[in-house]
Parts: sequence; structure tokens; C-alpha cells
Amino acid sequence: MTALTCKLLVIGAGPGGYVAAIRAGQLGVDTIIVEAEAPGGTCLNVGCIPSKALIHVAAEFEKATHFAGDSAIGVSAGAPAIDLAKTVAWKDKIVSRLTGGVGALLKKAKVRHLEGRARFVDGKTVIVDGADSETKISAENIVIATGSAPVELPFLPFGGNVLSSTEALELTEIPGRLAIVGAGYIGLEMGMAFAKLGSDVTVIEAAERILPSYDADLTKPVARRMKALGIDVRLKTKAKGLVSGGAALEIESAEGVETIGADKVLVTVGRRPVTDGWGREELVLDMEGPFIRIDDQCRASMKGVFAIGDVTGEPMLAHRAMAQGEMVAEITAGKNRRWDKRAIPAVCFTDPEIVTVGLSPEEARAAGHDIRTEIFPFAANGRAMTMEAEEGFVRAVARADDHLILGLAAVGAGVSELSAAFGLAIEMGATLEDVAGTIHAHPTQGEAFQEAALRTLGHSLHI
Repeated sequence: MTALTCKLLVIGAGPGGYVAAIRAGQLGVDTIIVEAEAPGGTCLNVGCIPSKALIHVAAEFEKATHFAGDSAIGVSAGAPAIDLAKTVAWKDKIVSRLTGGVGALLKKAKVRHLEGRARFVDGKTVIVDGADSETKISAENIVIATGSAPVELPFLPFGGNVLSSTEALELTEIPGRLAIVGAGYIGLEMGMAFAKLGSDVTVIEAAERILPSYDADLTKPVARRMKALGIDVRLKTKAKGLVSGGAALEIESAEGVETIGADKVLVTVGRRPVTDGWGREELVLDMEGPFIRIDDQCRASMKGVFAIGDVTGEPMLAHRAMAQGEMVAEITAGKNRRWDKRAIPAVCFTDPEIVTVGLSPEEARAAGHDIRTEIFPFAANGRAMTMEAEEGFVRAVARADDHLILGLAAVGAGVSELSAAFGLAIEMGATLEDVAGTIHAHPTQGEAFQEAALRTLGHSLHI
């Protein structure tokens, strides 16, 4: 058995882990990172990046289909075709480029990268089971960045025709009938993409509406788009299990039990933290439900042990993990850092997209704030009109007394790119006057941000 020592050991090379390792290496911290799979974690390999690639392809295919018929803008084309196997190969090349890039960045930062599965012996010692050998690592500080995994339903275990998002992104043929269990952001992103590619999609959701973690005003344009795509949405309905030899799904609602045809069933009911399989039982860690409890420096309850990313709770977002990883690296290098973020952007890559930063009107009122809030619709935005993207709006939520912005949100085509401006405004403590007084380029969709601030102040210019 090989024996190694380091100042910082990172377990898991997902977005949080690899950022922690790279930043630590940049700061001269002797660092080792351990990962059993390709670097990049779920997000890069089987999540964020490949799903956005599929969403892009679906949008391009739908556009081509649109131009095969009568087009208001005067563009016409022949009937389109899709080769999903070729799409997957293109997606895999993107993933390969990015994972290779992460590996190169780790090497550049002089981080030692071990392939294998880590398991704790104690709070300072880890054994890495590699393909051909074991390595014992003694570390002054250890970062747990083990991420999360899809939740499996006991009556719909993964395998065969029952898919997690990972398997759905590897399909080389478009399912004729696709049933999706769960109307959260993963289910709807995938469902809308496959509907555009030609699948007959049914969404089963136990709650009263789609995207239950977002407020209803933001989800209404998405619901309208799903209807236009022909997606059958079954709300207040539960999946029961496969029937007819796995070719159909039994569901139950207030109207009773029925069976729907399904060539594939995609289960997207959430993700769970990966807290097993790496020796947690050898440690004494305080837990918060299924998650590792951390303080405002991402320290766990044992000295020298940090935890970052999905394993520490909501929001399970790659950019949260990255920010935590950077902070922990700087702490181990002796810098004085604490987690003091006003807001973390969340984006739903449905059609149209949704972006939220900070508080919704309901959340702000529940927190005791007297607020002012208004929207500016993209139907009054010139750039949106020229892009055939008039659905949606930008919304501002601010305190009534000093106009401090508490929350920003938008729903519309491409609004994910507004997340940077929204996040910066809240992080810097901007007021409505700050945004309204900032000159926004014309014609852009970003003008709707300025107009939302102006309208909330009571003097919108273009509506």
C-alpha cells in the first residue's frame, strides 16, 4: 500500500471539489483530489452540460420543423430529420473536452489527482481503492464533496424501461411514448426537449401544479408552452408502477386508477445526498436530516473536516458548490473567509426559461417586509419582438421604504443570461434607483430589467 500525505484532501471532483482543489493549488496548498469517475461530477458528465446540449438540439430541431411549414418571418425549409445517436456523440465530445480541461487545470495547479474510491479510516486518514492498488492518505484537512444521486422510487426501480436523467441522456433513439414522473425542473427540461424531438410525453406530478418550488406566476408561461407542445400533464396524480410487461405505467388520481402507455419512464422526483459508501460511519458528523451539517465556513463537526455542495443541503446547485469550494480552499490557505451570500441564482432551462434570485413577493411578505413589486412584460420589449420571444416578463421585488431590491426574477426566452445582472444587483445591495439609473443597451432583452425597476418606482417609460 502506497502512503501519501497532504495538507488538503478533496473527496469528489465535481464542481465543488475540483474548484476547491484548483484554488488550493493556486494558493500553494499541497493538495490531493480523489475521484472514481471522470472529473466534473454529475453536472459536467451526466447533468447540467449534457442536458443543455440536448435542450439546444431539441430547440434547433423544433425550429427546423417550424420552418418546414408556413413561417411568419418568411423562412422556409424542407422536412427535418434527427439522428439522436449522432446528437449523443456530439454531446459526448463536449463533455470529453470539458473533463479534459478540468484535468489539465488540476495539473496546472499542481494538484495530485488519484482515481479510485475513498473511504475514511478516521478524521485524518483515508484509504483510496484504485483499479490496481490501495493508497493511504493522511491529511491535515479533508473536504467531503461527494455530491448527490437521483432518488429511486421503490415501486419504479431504475433499470430496463425505467430511467434516471443519466440514462435518458444516453438514449440513442427517441421514445415514442415517454412518461415522466415528477414535474420539477429536471423532468420538465427533459420532457420539453423530448416533446420537441417527437416523443408523446406525459408528465405525472403529485402536487397541484408544475414546478412547485417556483411561484405560480413564473410557471404559467411554461405551462402554456407545454400545452402547445402537446404534453399531457397529470397533476395531483401518483405513479403506481409498471404494468403490461413494462410497456405501460399505472397511475392514480382522484378519478381513480388508469394505465398509460410508456415505452420509457423517466423518474425525476429529486436527488439525495451521497452520504454512504465512503466511511461516514467512521466519523462523528452532525447531520441535518440527510445532509452533513456545516457552519458558515463549511466546517463539519469534526476538526479539519469540511463539506461542500449537494451533500450539505439545498440549494443543490453547481455554482453554490463552486463558491463553497473556493472559500474552503482559501480558508485552508489561511485566509479569513465566511459564507455571507445574499442570494444564489437558480435557473430552470425550460421553454421559456426561468431565473430567480432572492425573494419572491410571497417570501418577502412572509419575512415581514413591506414591499413594492411590478413586472415588465417582454411583449413591450422591442428585442423580444424581433426574436419572436414575447412570452414572459421581468419582475422586481423591493422594500417599500428604501427601495432595496430583495428579489429579481424573469421568465422568457434566454433569460438565464440575466442571472448575472440579477445576482450582482442583489449582492451589491442595489436599490431600484440604481438599476433604473443604469443605462441599458438598446435593443436588448436586458432593458426589461431596467423597465421593471422603473415600473416598480411608478414611472415606467415603455408601458
